[in-house]
Parts: sequence; structure tokens; C-alpha cells
Amino acid sequence: MHDTLLWDDARVFLAIARSGTLSGAAHALRMGVATVSRRLDRLEAALGLPLFSRHQQGYRLTDDGEALLERAEALEHAGLAFGEAGQQRGQVAGTVRLATAENLANPLIIPSLPTLFAQHPELRVDLVTGVQTVNLHRRDADLAVRMVKPDAGNLTIKRLGTLGFGLYGARTYVDTRQAGTDVANFEQDDFIGWSESNGHLPAARWMTRMLRGRPCRLETGTLAAQLAAARAGMGLAVLPHFLARQTGLVCLQPELGVDQPIWLVLHSDLAHSRRVRAVADHLIALFEHSRAALHPLSGDPS
Repeated sequence: MHDTLLWDDARVFLAIARSGTLSGAAHALRMGVATVSRRLDRLEAALGLPLFSRHQQGYRLTDDGEALLERAEALEHAGLAFGEAGQQRGQVAGTVRLATAENLANPLIIPSLPTLFAQHPELRVDLVTGVQTVNLHRRDADLAVRMVKPDAGNLTIKRLGTLGFGLYGARTYVDTRQAGTDVANFEQDDFIGWSESNGHLPAARWMTRMLRGRPCRLETGTLAAQLAAARAGMGLAVLPHFLARQTGLVCLQPELGVDQPIWLVLHSDLAHSRRVRAVADHLIALFEHSRAALHPLSGDPS
């Protein structure tokens, strides 16, 4: 590298990557567009790599830029941690509104919260669950753990891992399946599926392909209902591994091609909020600790 690498230029790289434009990055950083452009040129020269390809619609990460994105985010997190190192933990106070799916909230996130509250006694969490997608731009929530990656907006996004799914049934159901049936042949099996309004889900699409016109024995609108029906021996269901195994269900097919990435999303304006950062860091550590349970078939689930 011929030019000096200035670590603070990583902030410019991240801002352009998140907004997709120089003007958006300039607004987020409270800089002039010319300054942002100049600092990007300086960073690319120092690295000896083109980080973005320029298009009429904006700036897109090159393969080299994509490869460096996670490292730049690590620099950002390290800088925040450095700046807060001398502050008292008791200063983390207030309410954080967290939106997530109920199947992640009840068995995983909620049991972890006592540890978070012990570290930050003045912190409160407002947990929002349900099928509706919250809008972080309207501040429906401060941050979210979701299965669908947002494709636009002034958002900070981090992949937490992967939620793995398999085909499960109760031991009683599996033991009474037709004698001699091939484990991979499900022509005679009953299935527990999603209602029509949830037909867009990967698990629902897999079920449609499997049944080839046959109706499900039972259709539901929630994962909790599918889990209960499978435990009652009503048929086979596509369920997250960690939930099915917790309840003693038997896996007949461990890989279905419907695994879903898990994303942590927060509005970039809140990325430096101590209360939001405390909850975000807790979630990152929680999902890192839970990787093997969430995706037991992969050594690197993310």
C-alpha cells in the first residue's frame, strides 16, 4: 500500500455500503459529499482495491468490498467499545423496543434476559412479537431479529446465524407408520402445514412441492400450533431443529433446503445508543452461543 491507511475512513466505507449513495453517506456522517468522495478515494488507494462499482443508481460493493464489510463492522464495534470503556455500566438505562418472531422470543431470547438485566439494572425491554413486520424507519421498534434481510434504508444489519429446519413427527406417529415404508417415501403420511395466508414461507413452499396436490391433514397459522399438532401425533411438520428436539420429536429428514438466515437489524441513527447497543451486543453473544442448537447440521451455520 502506497498511501497511509486511516482507520476512520472505514466509517465512510460503511456509510456508503449502507446507504448506497455518496449523498446518503454524507447525510449519515454529517459531511459534505465531496469530503465523502475524497475519503473513499483515499481508502481505496491505501488498500489498493476498488471497494465499490459506480452506477447511475448508486454505489455497489465489489467482491473485495463485500469481503471487507464484516471487518469494517468489527472496527466500528471496537471503536464504540473503546469509547465506552471508561463509563459505568449503570449508565445504560431506558427502554429498548425489540421486535422478533415468537418462536425465537419465547424459547431463546426471553430466558436470556435475566443475564442482561443483571448487567444493566436500569435497562428495560419492550418485546414485540407477531407476524406483522415492524417498520424501523417509523420507529415501530429500536431493533429487530428477523428472517428476512431488509434491502433498503438507513439500517445497520448483521447476520446472527441460521435457523435450520427438518421434517419431524412424534415418536408415537413414527412408530405406527405403515410397516415397511421407506423413510424417504411420504406418500401415505399425514402432514401439518401452513394456512394459505402463510404460503410464501419456505417451509410452506416445501410442503406444497411434497404434497403435489394432496391436502394437509391440518393447517395452522403459527409455528406453535404446528409444534403442538406434531407432538399430538397428528402427522409430520417442518419445524426448526432446536424447537423440535427440545420437545422430543423424531427427525425423519434433517435437510430440506428451507433453512433461514437470522438477521439483527437496527436503525443506523441508534447504532451509537448505549441502551440499544447493550441489547444488540447481548443478542449477538446469545446467538453465537446458540449456533449449534439453531443449526446442528453445519459447522458454520452463518
